[in-house]
Amino acid sequence: MPYSTFETEHRVRPDDIDMFRHVHNSKYFDYVLAARYEQMETCYGMAMEKFMERGFGWVVRAVYMDYKRALVMGDYFLVRTGIESINDKGCRVAFTITNKATKKVCCDGYFDYVMIDMATGRGTKVPEDVIAHYGI
Repeated sequence: MPYSTFETEHRVRPDDIDMFRHVHNSKYFDYVLAARYEQMETCYGMAMEKFMERGFGWVVRAVYMDYKRALVMGDYFLVRTGIESINDKGCRVAFTITNKATKKVCCDGYFDYVMIDMATGRGTKVPEDVIAHYGI
């Protein structure tokens, strides 16, 4: 089943910069999570709060990031994310972070998410309506 991809624009802030004068590697993780949180509401029409109202949450199980080139102070960049696969246990969200000015990829990879039952903190099946909702 094909899934949509969406883009969110951000700008490198002073507190993102490390001692080498480029974005610290941990910030790329934050960029993807921030974009994904925004896209859940504005693009998918299913905000994280809707999952929580149903007693569900999404937890990161594994992450793969491939750093290609640095972002620096003031750079505008695009975070493109999309579900690569989804099943009853969770989903894989692929991402690409691109420098807006140069159009070059700075970092790409994926996040593996597991759905949890908020009451128990344990993994739970992804409801069929959620899987269907994310399809194109």
